[in-house]
Amino acid sequence: MTIETNSLGFHKAPADTRVVVAMSGGVDSSVTAALLAEQGYEVIGITLQLFDYGAATARPGSCCAGQDIHDARRVADERGFSHYVLDFEDRFREDVMEDFADTYLAGETPIPCVKCNQTVKFRDLVKRAKDLGADALATGHYVQRIGGQTGAELHCAVDPDKDQSYFLFATTQEQLDYVRFPLGGMTKAETRAHALRLGLSVAEKAESMDICFVPQGNYAEVVEKLRPGAAEPGEIVHLDGRVLGTHDGVIHYTVGQRRGLDIGGIGPFYVVRLDVENRRVIVGPDDALMEDRVTVRDLNWLGSVPLGDEGIELSVKLRSLQERMPAIVYGTKDGGAEVRLHEAGRAVAPGQACVFYDGERVMGGGWIARNPVVALAA
Repeated sequence: MTIETNSLGFHKAPADTRVVVAMSGGVDSSVTAALLAEQGYEVIGITLQLFDYGAATARPGSCCAGQDIHDARRVADERGFSHYVLDFEDRFREDVMEDFADTYLAGETPIPCVKCNQTVKFRDLVKRAKDLGADALATGHYVQRIGGQTGAELHCAVDPDKDQSYFLFATTQEQLDYVRFPLGGMTKAETRAHALRLGLSVAEKAESMDICFVPQGNYAEVVEKLRPGAAEPGEIVHLDGRVLGTHDGVIHYTVGQRRGLDIGGIGPFYVVRLDVENRRVIVGPDDALMEDRVTVRDLNWLGSVPLGDEGIELSVKLRSLQERMPAIVYGTKDGGAEVRLHEAGRAVAPGQACVFYDGERVMGGGWIARNPVVALAA
């Protein structure tokens, strides 16, 4: 009897294919697990306990709230597959929360969800899935994995409104060969329809909006709790050297910010850069935010050939909600990249991700580096 390749790309029957599904307790990961179970795969659901789920994270709309573990377990019971909860609190605190605080204190703007995907969810969870003898790890991310001539390729989701490729740029080739994204070819409406059809208890559950450990959206407060006394006051200084006011700590500001400067109604001025060493918030007019060159560190390259100094024509995304911009990307000797934009981009913020695209294929990316602070005008 000839066995065809199953929906996950394995040349064996679904019943002989073990899949670990990362279950957050939300609709997307629940549908992922339930659909695979319906197709006959041996599904093992795993939910990660990432930190102390107290009252601060119990409100609706926060990612990874305490209710989510219960919801994931309930879906597994409803659909008849195994479910386990793994305590990753120490790893999450070290790799995500501590990094979040240190990045802000360095005058950069972090993306903790990318760090979580890069470390706890993919690095650590992939290892655990392999320890369990799973053929693959599946997640509910909206992104596509497509087979290529030299290995799996990462592509944007079919639904552009739900595409999460920007947040998955750090997925390595080895991880990409192992992970599966069953929802990448669906719209959110189709996912909801499956949840209703399957009778999942989370079918009407709202989307998670907040960073799980910042449920009120107050980043500075979280940094101050993690690094007591680290936020020091300083001056708000114009590019021309004029002192315009004072601030309570650079952690309250990010490049491109206009509100909250409290400098007596003059301007309008925007945060142009943060001089952490001298505790200065440097401001200027809107046109001072324009840059056409971006330095990228800690590059993760997913191209079929190495990124060299000859440059490759790609499009890049500098923030998750910004449109892609055409650019030439050059590899650098320190393992990073230099991006030369065809048209200047606005408010390029250190600490954010710069993600590379070739059409709908994700070619990788890295972290926007903080440029050295030059002397202000006298």
